Amino acid sequence: MMMFLRAALVLGGLGSMLIGSGFLIAPVELGAMFGVEAGGPQGLSSLRADFTAFFWVAGGSLAWGGWRRNGAVLLVAAALMGIALLGRVVGLILDGSYAGAFGPMVVEAVTLSLAFTGYRMFGRGGPG
Repeated sequence: MMMFLRAALVLGGLGSMLIGSGFLIAPVELGAMFGVEAGGPQGLSSLRADFTAFFWVAGGSLAWGGWRRNGAVLLVAAALMGIALLGRVVGLILDGSYAGAFGPMVVEAVTLSLAFTGYRMFGRGGPG
């Protein structure tokens, strides 16, 4: 169980960091995949900055927390995923559903669960 959890955290973290890198390099293409489009240079800058930051911080904390067995670091990813999930629920309530609405919510809920499970299993710190 411990090895599976660590592998899931590290691989999920690397995947998130890859998505973040995509926003940095190709914000138009990645934005379209996420249903977001830039309205000019300011929008492109926001996609590059905000989405890259979200995915790099979430992914980095997942990968580092899983690799080093450091539960405290995993709370960063848990907080980001929890807030993202809350935003999606509020969006469903206020704006209504859309095709594919629940896919990202499942990813965020699973990531949140993995991060909290890692926090509980690894404790506040890790080796070294």
